[in-house]
Amino acid sequence: MAALLDGLRVVDLSQYLPGPFAGQILADLGAEVVKVEPPGGDPMRGIGPPDPDGVSAYYKLVNAGKRVVRVDLKAEAGRAAFGGLVAAADVLLESYRPGMLARLGFDRPGLAVLNPRLVHCALSGYGQTGPYAGKGGHDLNYLAWGGGLVTSGGAARPAMAHPPVADHAGAMQAVIAILAALLRREREGQGAFLDVSLAETVLAWQGGQLTAALRGRPMTRGRDLLNGGAACYQIYETADGRFVTLGALEPKFWAAFCEVAGRPDWIARQAEALPQDGLIGDVAALFASRPLAEWQAVFDGVDCCWQPVLEAEELLADPQAQARGLLRRTGDLAEALFPALIDGAAARPRARLEEVAVDTVLRSWGA
Repeated sequence: MAALLDGLRVVDLSQYLPGPFAGQILADLGAEVVKVEPPGGDPMRGIGPPDPDGVSAYYKLVNAGKRVVRVDLKAEAGRAAFGGLVAAADVLLESYRPGMLARLGFDRPGLAVLNPRLVHCALSGYGQTGPYAGKGGHDLNYLAWGGGLVTSGGAARPAMAHPPVADHAGAMQAVIAILAALLRREREGQGAFLDVSLAETVLAWQGGQLTAALRGRPMTRGRDLLNGGAACYQIYETADGRFVTLGALEPKFWAAFCEVAGRPDWIARQAEALPQDGLIGDVAALFASRPLAEWQAVFDGVDCCWQPVLEAEELLADPQAQARGLLRRTGDLAEALFPALIDGAAARPRARLEEVAVDTVLRSWGA
């Protein structure tokens, strides 16, 4: 059976994590993705644990399933080769700062002349317009601006999230926009320019928080229902320094937890006003009284939205992940595959990235 995006050609001009992750999603769905890097390569090659060849395992993981070519866009021959790729592609994905691609000789009108049906997705920190368009940033900055940190963490201070939230969510937002643009192209025959911002991807989730502030009840870090103020929705530490999560928001789940924990007197306390510092302390003391293994024996199989915080080795061996075919381990390299079963089948294992000459791609694309 053909992959969902079989026959789609993508030129991935992005670097580091967000754009390459978006390109990998498209490759996972069957697109042919060619990653274009400068002569010195994507700087991501040097970030993270290196393999014996000196190239980062992280770089290889996020670019698996693609072909990689090196093109000097500052040279005439490189620009000609890149133009040939764009002319034959369906999608151009790039993550330059606004205006950089135009300075290299590929502005939007010029790209439209090369390929009127091209779906061009520009993935940037703050978008292509506005006073922050040229401002540098990384995941933590985008979360700070977009509302993702002000209500996350304990009462004393915000907490970082990992893996990077804006980077991964922005990549998925780019893919959503690209797929929608391809659908329109099928109907109307025209390409599209997509201006996708990592920071605005986070901002788009903040309607509830902003509305609460406008109504005079701003959410407070560590004190509201879903960010640390409720005993039934909380992270607790066990006697051996491990952690468990409790997500018993619905009364039936909370009641089941309390009954199995031997504290039915806590059931009515779910209605206590937030923040539930006293009840949180009581539940914390309970979990701190026994090691994780003993709590697993108590709660495994109980329908109360309880889940231990898994360490990496535990996750790799987890029966749910194994049953779904989401993880692939080869020696000391672990891949998390595309997180959806299509027609009942798990994602195909990704081919290792392949570095080829740009002329090889141009010939195969008839460019």
